Amino acid sequence: MARAVSSHEESSVIQEKVSTENDDKYLTVTELLRSKSVVFFLGVHLLALCVFFVPFSWRFVFLALASYCVRMLAITAGYHRYFSHRSFRTSRWFQFILACLGCSACQKGVLWWASWHRHHHRYADTEQDVHSPYYGGFLWSHMGWFLFSNKHTTIQWHLIPDLAVYKELLWLEEHHYLPGAILALVSYLFGGFGGFIWIFCASTVVLWHATFTVNSLCHMFGYQNFLCEYHESCNARNNMILAILTLGEGWHNNHHSFMGSSKQGLEWWEIDFCYYFIRMMSILGVVESLRVPSVDQIEARRLQHL
Repeated sequence: MARAVSSHEESSVIQEKVSTENDDKYLTVTELLRSKSVVFFLGVHLLALCVFFVPFSWRFVFLALASYCVRMLAITAGYHRYFSHRSFRTSRWFQFILACLGCSACQKGVLWWASWHRHHHRYADTEQDVHSPYYGGFLWSHMGWFLFSNKHTTIQWHLIPDLAVYKELLWLEEHHYLPGAILALVSYLFGGFGGFIWIFCASTVVLWHATFTVNSLCHMFGYQNFLCEYHESCNARNNMILAILTLGEGWHNNHHSFMGSSKQGLEWWEIDFCYYFIRMMSILGVVESLRVPSVDQIEARRLQHL
């Protein structure tokens, strides 16, 4: 159930909108060239192209795949289903592990990520949505909103009061680059330049764009089974290919309809590797109180297709 918005929060949202309405949407070329985020983003992409110039190794391929899967699970199960939506409960130590592994995906800190994702659910596919392909276009929704603009760099603190109480998460937010830097260093020490290119650079680039497709392509292509939770304007869709690439996040219409659910693949054939991981952690006693909609709740929101 959506939490009631206080007058203070409404004021914060209004002030945010007023302060950014008159800003240019995109940074200038000069500003882009001076942006550390843009330089890092483009630099990792260019380095990833070196996979065609370093000696091929199946060991590096398998390690790159492992790096991708572990960090994708940290984003899907950690950043998304746990921190953004609190779809299960866990201990403080495992919470911190999820946050650290999520930071190694180089998608900024968990507090920034969760705050803007909660903002997205409130305004999905409306003019207030920070990354709707219908109001900003594909490039904007895919990566422009956070990379080519300074309008969304600050954390929306009023949306994450439950997370801001943890000192270790506040510390990690300030040093969110450390886990990724450590992974890059370990990759180099383990496999030399080739290991660095495959295990860190190539897997990171694929991980980035697979994650970004949930904001862009999953609001454009696929099918819808349910009415979205906040409002009917949300155009989130289910896409099997993207669900496989993102280990379960591609069942996006399901997610926007039951955003607090730890399970996003609601049909028997909707593969959800992230939920299988969460269930395994539950069996091992690492997580508990998994939130999953009942059959009655699912049927109550199901669209009646003609």
